[in-house]
Amino acid sequence: MPISSKEAERMAILDVARLMIASARTAPKARGIDEISTVILSEKDEIEALAKEMDGLKHMGTFFERDAKSLRKSEAVVLIGVRGRRSKGLNCGACGFENCQEFETVPKKVGKAYAGPNCIFFMIDLGIALGSAVKVASQMGIDNRIMFTVGTAAKRLGLLDADVILGIPLSTTGKNPFFDRA
Repeated sequence: MPISSKEAERMAILDVARLMIASARTAPKARGIDEISTVILSEKDEIEALAKEMDGLKHMGTFFERDAKSLRKSEAVVLIGVRGRRSKGLNCGACGFENCQEFETVPKKVGKAYAGPNCIFFMIDLGIALGSAVKVASQMGIDNRIMFTVGTAAKRLGLLDADVILGIPLSTTGKNPFFDRA
């Protein structure tokens, strides 16, 4: 039975999304402590709910509404987040505290987008996981872009158990809807 181009592209996006999740998981983590969490959204109603939440955040910046329009052109979204409110015990001071023990006693707060403060090493882990995931998408020819706005909306909707989340919408079109927005 023939598979239409549209169906083949959707299948490819979902295959790549799964590979992105695997790549994020196996990316190196400081001290081998893994607090990365991931999820794939692939249903139109899930993506629309996320886009609507982004529309509602335009008071934080008009770019939320702009990115929601781009998100609506995606076939799937990979969410990657990290829980970083504990320390990795390295006493580096990048969090702004004297040592990890002081950092861990400070009450954590939820801000407009994320919860914190966070251990810098967990944030570095998140960056490496994101880079590993988008490398896979890029190598497989799937349009993508890491978006703070998508992650902020996902955090507000409770889509992932994480303190900081970023989203990566995925698409196969003749024109990348996440960069070329004209």
